[in-house]
Amino acid sequence: QVQLVESGGGLVQAGDSLRLSCGASGRPFNIYIMGWFRQAPGKEREFVGATTRTGGSTRYADSVKGRFTIARDNTKNMFYLQMNSLKTEDTAVYYCAAAAGLGITITSGEYTYWGQGTQVTVSS
Repeated sequence: QVQLVESGGGLVQAGDSLRLSCGASGRPFNIYIMGWFRQAPGKEREFVGATTRTGGSTRYADSVKGRFTIARDNTKNMFYLQMNSLKTEDTAVYYCAAAAGLGITITSGEYTYWGQGTQVTVSS
């Protein structure tokens, strides 16, 4: 079992920056692929980005590429999402998730453990 807890969400204006954090406890953190997903009202949960076990490789959704950056600190069991140049369409509940396996996956069903989510609201 892995427990994931997100923090850092809030209300910001378009163009602002925000950093989300995800703390992990339980099994060794560095055995998991870590991903960020988001779900806006009335929409399906969508992939935002993910990183490998070491953090050496990342993948992003086209909608956030160049604006969002993922990082992980395996010494602290922490996972981050730096969001810059936020847009109103980035408004959603953001979830961190952990997946067993060797490579990055963008499919939510392949992630076993999920945090409770943190709300990000971007106003115009």
